[in-house]
Parts: sequence; structure tokens; C-alpha cells
Amino acid sequence: MATTWFRPQLSSREQAIVLADRDQHPDPVVRTQMNVLWTVHLGYSRNQAAQIAHIGIATAERYILAYRDGGLPAFTQRKPRPRPMSALADHAGPIAKSLEDHPVRTTAEAIERIHELTGIRRGLTQTRKFLA
Repeated sequence: MATTWFRPQLSSREQAIVLADRDQHPDPVVRTQMNVLWTVHLGYSRNQAAQIAHIGIATAERYILAYRDGGLPAFTQRKPRPRPMSALADHAGPIAKSLEDHPVRTTAEAIERIHELTGIRRGLTQTRKFLA
């Protein structure tokens, strides 16, 4: 027996929301989700929708199943992912003041200065990223 896939049929109200959010929502992931939902609603396959949205087929399938299970709120109520915080973030003010008062010429000098001020030693890449 062949399994039939869920094909969303959007109401006119949902169509208006999807059309607006696929272009204007502030979260790029939600825009992609809405684009996939709209494409499949129009009759394209999940594979075609994935290609159009430049995502994997499994991701497109997850988006469609999320809509099936939770409707449009499943897309727009995404929880923000926690972002790691640098141990240097608490010391940003004193580090900036020290580097403004006595500029360094190299990243290696900045590493040493930061280590003297905070006791925290970071590598070249981490220090460059912190100072950017």
C-alpha cells in the first residue's frame, strides 16, 4: 500500500499570512518555512520545494509536518537558540579602555594585554573575533 503525503491546503486567511511572511518576516528561517509551505501548497513536490528554497528534502519534509501538527503558529513561535557568551564579555569595558589609552600593534600584544587585565588567555582567532 502506497503512503500518501500530507499536502497542505491553505485557507485564504492562511494564504495571506504566508504570502506576507515569506517575504517580510524578520526571521530568515521562518521566511524559508513559509516559502516551502507556499510552494507545496501550489502543487510542487517536496523535492521541488526543497530545491527552490535551497534546503535539503528532509528539512522541507520537517517544515510540512510541523505545519500539519501545529499550523502556522508552529513556524512563527520559534524559540531563539542560546548563543554562547565569551568569558571576556564581562571585561569588555576595561579592555576597550586599555586598548584605546595604549593601542597595540599586533594581535599577540592584544592577547598579552587582555591576559594581564583579566587572567584569561585566548588564541589569535578568538582574540581577533573579540576585538572585531
